[in-house]
Amino acid sequence: MNTKIANQIKSFNFSNISEERKQVLQPLIDFIQEKHSKKIKIRLNFICTHNSRRSHLSQVWAQTAAFYYNFKHVYCYSGGTEATAMFPMVAETLENTGFDVLKITEGDNPVYAIKFDHNEPPIVGFSKRFDNAYNPETRFVAIMTCSQADEGCPFIAGAQERVAVTYEDPKAFDGTAQQAEKYNERSLQIAEEMFYVFSKIK
Repeated sequence: MNTKIANQIKSFNFSNISEERKQVLQPLIDFIQEKHSKKIKIRLNFICTHNSRRSHLSQVWAQTAAFYYNFKHVYCYSGGTEATAMFPMVAETLENTGFDVLKITEGDNPVYAIKFDHNEPPIVGFSKRFDNAYNPETRFVAIMTCSQADEGCPFIAGAQERVAVTYEDPKAFDGTAQQAEKYNERSLQIAEEMFYVFSKIK
């Protein structure tokens, strides 16, 4: 685990997560626990409208948490109801937290390689629809990270289960003096919650 990320993880305090929020996270814990108990691959597809911010942060932190807690058969993905691009501030926020971030391609929808550990394969980040061929077709849980996608996409083909774990959009602070602070705040909220989820798996 990259040192800066490991130090950040040490600062997590699950008592900061409200009981109401823990109830929101419980269906995701239950899905993962059931699969883990049966020794079945665990596929998590984080979905937001544009697959540009919250869904990427969730995918990256969930995969990092799975590695940290030594769950080897967890595969995290992300998608949107439409494809746009991963917002550059997301890559910058992850890099500032300690991830190695490499932009592999340029263009309207760049592809990023994101590593939490120097010896582990990278998480591939780019914007795509939830049903893109890069993502799983069946036997996954669809985790709706924004209310707009949750309301606007009532059916996710192939999803075994659907769970709403929504987050406030840091996009509201784009172009303001608070942008970096708010993206980091949202990233760390997601991180702490994903680590809480995997800490509950027995």
